[in-house]
Amino acid sequence: MQLSATTVSLTVDDVAASRDFFVTHFGYQVTVEADGFASLSHEGAAVDLVLLTRGTEVLPPDQRDQHAAGLILAFTVTGLEAEEKRLRAEGAPITLPLREEPWGERLFQTRDPNGVVVQLVEWVTPAEGAPGAEE
Repeated sequence: MQLSATTVSLTVDDVAASRDFFVTHFGYQVTVEADGFASLSHEGAAVDLVLLTRGTEVLPPDQRDQHAAGLILAFTVTGLEAEEKRLRAEGAPITLPLREEPWGERLFQTRDPNGVVVQLVEWVTPAEGAPGAEE
């Protein structure tokens, strides 16, 4: 199998609110849009996003009323502190403050207006003796 793209489809209550959040704060562009639907792409290496209104009949019945919960949309970036500062200045809620895990992951989280968790990650060399550190 040869994959040519990756897309995450999220069911949300307010497609326009999520669309605006990802366009404003993460540089996504709307590629296709209709009532209750938006397809977003990014010129970088980011995953494409499809936003669907919860309850839409396009989805199978057992998926229609599910909400994008329990999902973390993680973006690997460089300059994590600058990104956190920029998002704060733009009014995006920082729901998990910047922190560093012992295995070398630095991260913080924000949420879109529909509760979709977006985590920004930057990888560093873990401290010697930490889980994930080379021995």
